[in-house]
Amino acid sequence: MKCSRTRIKKKTRASAGRANVRRCSPHLFLIFILAIPLFAQQEPIFQTQSNVVLVPTLVRDRTGEPVYGLQAKSFVIEDNGVEQAVRLDEAAAAEPLSLMIAIQTGRKAEHEFPKIRGLKDMLDPILAQEGSQIAIVTFDSQIQLAQDFTSDAGQVDRALQDLRPGDDGAVILNTVNYCVGLLNKQPEARHRVLLLISEKRDYGSQAAILDHVITLIGASNTTIYSLIFSPAHTSALRRLRAQDTEDVGAPPVDIMALLDLARAAMKKNSSKAIAEQTGGEYELFDSRKNFESRMIDFTNHLHSRYLLSFQPSDPQPGLHRITVHLRQPADNSVLARSTYWARGPGTE
Repeated sequence: MKCSRTRIKKKTRASAGRANVRRCSPHLFLIFILAIPLFAQQEPIFQTQSNVVLVPTLVRDRTGEPVYGLQAKSFVIEDNGVEQAVRLDEAAAAEPLSLMIAIQTGRKAEHEFPKIRGLKDMLDPILAQEGSQIAIVTFDSQIQLAQDFTSDAGQVDRALQDLRPGDDGAVILNTVNYCVGLLNKQPEARHRVLLLISEKRDYGSQAAILDHVITLIGASNTTIYSLIFSPAHTSALRRLRAQDTEDVGAPPVDIMALLDLARAAMKKNSSKAIAEQTGGEYELFDSRKNFESRMIDFTNHLHSRYLLSFQPSDPQPGLHRITVHLRQPADNSVLARSTYWARGPGTE
């Protein structure tokens, strides 16, 4: 969510007084000089705040392919159940990309390294776009910036080839907090994306980080994609996929209830909840071929999203629920962020 502030000062009569100084008597002139600081102290300052919520939205047909050619009027966005005026930035697809890739190396992640070995080759189309950059982060119980943002494919390759087994930790929430913080420092005229390659649950993040992560990703314009592996067998992955697609029902509009729901989702499946909150995608992989298929979808979808936005009239501070759908959906499905975080007046 982008915030801009405008400082507005009321005009006083000080300027008019200066024009008439020569006509005043010496005593009035002295009184006027002494009064000038009072004018400055009493000059009221007002602040106005304009919030724009960005909602990158992917529309897919029944075969899973992106749907193009839609207009702003094709979409309906509701903020806590209230329909909003939708805007569409048609020039957004040409913006360069800032991509962070966070790879779990802790616990039994080393068994997954052969499956993701082709990752470096699949990033070439991203780096081919002018201005796009990639950064690499690895994590176990600690977080390491293996490669800062670069457009040099060689540096990215070396960081990915240098993966080493980690300890028994997997601090997913701490890592997301770190990565989104770095992405928020990137220029605004960029797509900000985090690709998280990890297990589904967090192991070792501080308990206090949970609410901060919910707030941070709710207030950020970062889209998070989760590619998930499991140390269990394929049969267990199938059961996991079935469990994760269960319909948990629509949450109530109450802001505190939404926050409680987000906390529960993060604890149950951190990777899935993080992706869904930002409108990213959550996919499981259990083989190298499966991983490469997921990565092809990921790269194809990066610039296939409609950059929708709306300006809430007077949002209450806290977590808000967003729903996005098509006025004429046909057989198409919509993937967009599910929440955003509204800051109160005077907060950064």
